[in-house]
Amino acid sequence: MRAFGNFLVHDFYIAIPMILMSLAGLALVIWRLLLNINGKTNMNEFLPVFQNKLERDGIEGALRYCRTRTDIIPRRLYVAGLETSKQGLAAMRRAMANVIELEILPDLNFLLPTILAIAKIATMVGLLGTIISMINVFQAITESRETATAYSGKIGLALFATALGLVTAIPLVFTHVLFKAWVVRFESRMKAAAQKLLVLAQSAKPGTPTAAKAASASSTAVQGKLVSP
Repeated sequence: MRAFGNFLVHDFYIAIPMILMSLAGLALVIWRLLLNINGKTNMNEFLPVFQNKLERDGIEGALRYCRTRTDIIPRRLYVAGLETSKQGLAAMRRAMANVIELEILPDLNFLLPTILAIAKIATMVGLLGTIISMINVFQAITESRETATAYSGKIGLALFATALGLVTAIPLVFTHVLFKAWVVRFESRMKAAAQKLLVLAQSAKPGTPTAAKAASASSTAVQGKLVSP
């Protein structure tokens, strides 16, 4: 700890930027984690409720329900599909594909380039700090005509810059890989959810069993009113 304290004091021009990059990287990772948590949708809970709304209240009722949600799949993907449902299944498919590619995926990748950039910069800044410190040490050895043993502490101190850079970079690169893998999995989930919406919307079209039941119930109710005195 004393050696690290000496590094902070003597090489503050390298230590302070490294510490700031570490804190910034940690803040960005936490921010991205919170965004991912807020975007998750439990499809096993959502789909039965959504299907019930679709069968009972139709497209408009299902659309209103999706707009009340805050998670990504209902609020953005399903809303985009339901808003174009009157134009047919092909239009729904195109609308959802556009939302995934142009809106949702860019948002899911938000902060990831910055996290990776901090990891790479931290490594290079740490290496640069070590090189500058080593140059200063060897220059001092040359000017004083003393042996390198007398400056071994300063040589070891110079390596703290590289160590701090790696300590900052390795966790950030690891989390970046995990986030990218999560984005790929979530994209697959969105495409599967979009396909389920198309199936549900198709079953809600006129002439399908769901629509036929609704039409039959409506016809029976009308006939009952006409027959009643």
